[in-house]
Amino acid sequence: MTDIVGLVAMSHSPFATLLPPSGPTEPGGRFLADTARVARAVAGLAPDAMVVIGPDHFHANFYDVMPPFVLGVEEAIGFGDFGSRAGPLSVAAPLAWSIRDGLAGAGFDVSLSYSLTVDHGVVQSYEMVCAGTDIPLVPLVVNTAAPPLPSMERCVRLGRSLGDAIRASAYPGRVLLVASGGLSHWLPSNDPRDPSVPGDRRTAVIHGRKDVRAFAAAREPRVRAMGGDPNGRVNAVWDGWFLKQLSAPDLAPVTALGDDGLEEQAGSGGHEIRTWLIGQAAAALPLVWTSYEPVPEWITGMGIGTTFGVA
Repeated sequence: MTDIVGLVAMSHSPFATLLPPSGPTEPGGRFLADTARVARAVAGLAPDAMVVIGPDHFHANFYDVMPPFVLGVEEAIGFGDFGSRAGPLSVAAPLAWSIRDGLAGAGFDVSLSYSLTVDHGVVQSYEMVCAGTDIPLVPLVVNTAAPPLPSMERCVRLGRSLGDAIRASAYPGRVLLVASGGLSHWLPSNDPRDPSVPGDRRTAVIHGRKDVRAFAAAREPRVRAMGGDPNGRVNAVWDGWFLKQLSAPDLAPVTALGDDGLEEQAGSGGHEIRTWLIGQAAAALPLVWTSYEPVPEWITGMGIGTTFGVA
């Protein structure tokens, strides 16, 4: 049986690379210092592979076909958006296939990719946790971008089955779970049914696959324009509450919010906490160490949680 050595859950933001702090007291400084502490702790755990659970920001999945879950089993390619790593990433294919089989046996027919593009939603946290080492990964992409979203209860059930599949795998190594996403942040709507979505963006989220690079190039200036505002909207109170629930752990109050309640408290970007729910359920352990910094300049509440101690 394969050993799960723990979970690292952390926020990501394009502005971690676009607007890096000039010193430890600048916005984002505490978050980046604590990610370095986590990376040192992970090095001590010596994982042989990572299962990285993260979203896609319309760099691989579009509304021509929008799967709730996609598992990469052979090849993963970093898109390279917002300074994240571009190009091939090493995939732990035997572990990926055993996860696919285990999830299928539990009733989860996740979409399968032999060549999966992953953007900063997967790559940024992976890079921070690895700190320059190339640890093979298994990417699991979750739709958190716009409806129809997998329910939070469904994500918890998937997480439990994911943990079971990893533990039952014949993969001969130690596996670290990494969940990338959240916490609170407010983003423009991407829902094609929403009349507030401009026509060009609606076309892009449906048909962007036809020219992904052109769509990304058109989108990036709009994203950049959102950063740098010290009065950006972040709900630090809710973020703290969420971290407390996963330290209990008690996921029921979170899932009971439903999509509308979650969005009211944590914004449309808050749907990314689904990755944390999956990771927590898979690890079947509470968070024992957490860190939090609200960074309105990065439009995000930047949180970290681990199921192991961090010095």
